[in-house]
Amino acid sequence: MAKQPVDYEALLSSIEASFPMVQILDKDGNVVNNDIMPDLSDDELVELMTRMVWSRVLHDRSMALARQGRLGFYAPTMGQEASQLASHFAFKKQDWLYPGYRDIPQLIQHGLSVSQAFLWSRGHVEGNNYPEDLHAMGPQIIIGAQYIQAMGNAVGQKLAGKEDEVTFTYTGDGGSSQGDVYEGMNFAGRYKAPIVFFIQNNGYAISTPREKQSAANTLAQKAAAAGIPGIQVDGMDPLAVYAVTKQAREWAASGNGPVLIETITSRFGPHSTSGDDPTRYREQESFDYWEQRDPLIRFRNFLKEKGLWTDEKEEELIEKTKEEIKQAAKEADQAPKMKVSEFLKNMHGEPGQNIVEQIEKYEAKESK
Repeated sequence: MAKQPVDYEALLSSIEASFPMVQILDKDGNVVNNDIMPDLSDDELVELMTRMVWSRVLHDRSMALARQGRLGFYAPTMGQEASQLASHFAFKKQDWLYPGYRDIPQLIQHGLSVSQAFLWSRGHVEGNNYPEDLHAMGPQIIIGAQYIQAMGNAVGQKLAGKEDEVTFTYTGDGGSSQGDVYEGMNFAGRYKAPIVFFIQNNGYAISTPREKQSAANTLAQKAAAAGIPGIQVDGMDPLAVYAVTKQAREWAASGNGPVLIETITSRFGPHSTSGDDPTRYREQESFDYWEQRDPLIRFRNFLKEKGLWTDEKEEELIEKTKEEIKQAAKEADQAPKMKVSEFLKNMHGEPGQNIVEQIEKYEAKESK
C-alpha cells in the first residue's frame, strides 16, 4: 500500500500543541511561572485588585437594580473580572475600546460614568452621548460585529500614523463562531492594523456549550487562518492576563499587526437577566469547579501573602463602591424622560411627510 501523503491526526495534534495555556497563578494564588511575572509595582497590584473588587460589586448591585426594574438589559460579569479588568489594565487612555454588551466594566474604567452605563442599559439616548475624550464606542449588541468596527478603527489609526495608540475589542466564545469575527481578523491581519482581539471563552454561548460550537481544540488557533498570533491564557489569573495583554499591546503598537487572545474564564451566573436559567444547561459540578478558581480569591491570596491586602481594606472598598453605585443609579433616575417625538427626530435627519406628521402628533400629546 502506498504511503499516505499526510498524517491528518498528527497534523491536528501539532496545531493544537502550539497553543498551550499561559498561567502565572494557580487556583490558590501560588506562583507557578515566575519567569513571566509582570513588572507591576505594589501600588499597581493593589489598584488592579481594587478594580476587580469594584467590578464584582458593580455586578452585584446591577443584578439588584435589574430585579427592581431599574435596569433594562444586563449581562452578568461575575467570574470574568480577571479576563476583563486585568486585560483593560494593560491598555492606555488613548487606546480605542470596542466592547460587547458584557464589557461594561472595561467601558467604565476607560472613562464612561456609571450613571451613563445604567442609562445605556435602560435604552436611554444619553447612555450613548460620550464625551469627546472617551476613546470608546457603545457596547455592541450584534454578536461579533464589534470585530469589524474595531478593525476599521485600527486600519484608520495606521493610515493616520497614530503612534502608541491601538484598538482593542472583545467577544465571547459564541461570537467566535460568527463570520464577522474572522473577517475582522483577516482584514486586520492583511493590513497589519494595530489591534488586539479578545475571545472571552466562558464556556457557553447562552446555553450552547463550547464543545458544540467548534471542532477546534482552542479558539486561539483560529488566529492562524488570518496570519496573526493567537494565545490562550488562564482568564481567571489576573497576572497572566495582564502579562499577555501588555505584550500584545506592545506588539501591535510597534507596527507588527494584530494579536488574538483567548481567555479561559467562566460566568458564574446566567447569560443575561432576560430569562436565562443556567441550571437548565449546566451541572452543579461545573459551577463548583469554576468557583474554586474565582479570580478574586486567587488574587486576594497572592496579595495577602505579599502583605498588600486585608479583609478590612476590601470591606471598606465594597462599602464605598456600593455608595458610589447608589448615587449613580439616582443620577440615572433623574435623567429627562425620553419623548417619542425626539426619538423620531434623532432617527431621521430629513424626515419625510409621514414622519413629520407623526412628530407633530406626538409633540401635541407630549405637551399636555
